[in-house]
Amino acid sequence: MQRLSTRLVVLSLSFAALLAGCAATDPDTVPPMTRTYYIAAEETEWDYAPGGTNAMLGEPAVGLTEMILTAADDRIGRVYKKALYREYTDSTFSTRKERPAEWEHLGYLGPVIRGVVGDTLRIVFHNKASRPYSVHPHGVFYDKASEGALYDDGTSDSNKADDGVLPGATHVYTWTVPERAGPAPMEGSSILWMYHSHVDEPKDVNAGLMGAMIITRRNMARADGMPTDVDREFIVSFAEIDENVSWYFDENIQTYVGKPAAYPRDVTFADLPYLLNLRETMNGFSFGHLPGLRAKLGERVRWYVFGTSNFEVHAPHWHGQTAIANHMRTDVLSLLTMQMVTADMVMDNPGTWLCHCHVGPHLDFGMSAVIQVD
Repeated sequence: MQRLSTRLVVLSLSFAALLAGCAATDPDTVPPMTRTYYIAAEETEWDYAPGGTNAMLGEPAVGLTEMILTAADDRIGRVYKKALYREYTDSTFSTRKERPAEWEHLGYLGPVIRGVVGDTLRIVFHNKASRPYSVHPHGVFYDKASEGALYDDGTSDSNKADDGVLPGATHVYTWTVPERAGPAPMEGSSILWMYHSHVDEPKDVNAGLMGAMIITRRNMARADGMPTDVDREFIVSFAEIDENVSWYFDENIQTYVGKPAAYPRDVTFADLPYLLNLRETMNGFSFGHLPGLRAKLGERVRWYVFGTSNFEVHAPHWHGQTAIANHMRTDVLSLLTMQMVTADMVMDNPGTWLCHCHVGPHLDFGMSAVIQVD
């Protein structure tokens, strides 16, 4: 009886949300527009596990977890210098835009860039970091002055300014959102693309410069660009971050290692010093420290998940819920390097549930979080 009661509540909540979404669906109310974002690259300290505990198990860090999270004479620990994308309110880049509570879970990711098919996205990028960085998008349409990638493409002058924005400089990237940047005919109402720095892509991304972009179908968008048939959105990067190739690796050794002069530099992927700098994270948090994955019973939740740029294979798995992805019901996804997947879930099982990568070493190294369904 209790299970039947819960099902009835879920059905009634979902039906009410569907009616509300249908009432808001009017393609004439959301004309194509230019959406402007003020985004800076800035250097900061990042803590992969605030407090240094194994929050996943509710206990102190011991054994391998302690080695990963604790600084020592031969280890960096859980805090690293990084470069991250952060959003500002205007072109003065003097006031950081506050991140809404529903996006607390973004962690180290940059701000969500949102567009609707037919829109123009204008990204005013200011480099507050100490070396050149850029903003390169996936999926949307751009010309050579807004590609944000450094390579010999036969261009010069103004068409090269986007490739690597110098420290202290600003560049405006303009991207349009044609039909081919939106959901395909058999997809849902919105899809995920990513953006990242592409001056030296492996070093830039592992330093932290990555974010997500959501593109919504024209006749399925609210005024803010969010799809009308979704109550809540979660963006999660199952991110293996290789701090060994970050621009700031040597600086992190000097800052956080107890005896930096003795720290081994000539190591391979299989050596422990190298492995301890491979951070298995969800949005830059490990061992259950990712905050904000909270939803309500009956909510229609859209998950946008993606991998990062190292040699990665991930298997995102939800406990207690199921989702529809790629036209099939599942509770495990497959993610390759830089792959982007969208999955839809109706929260029908209240409680605190584990979400993690099912690749064994990734789980051992902390790629896990919890979802709270109220």
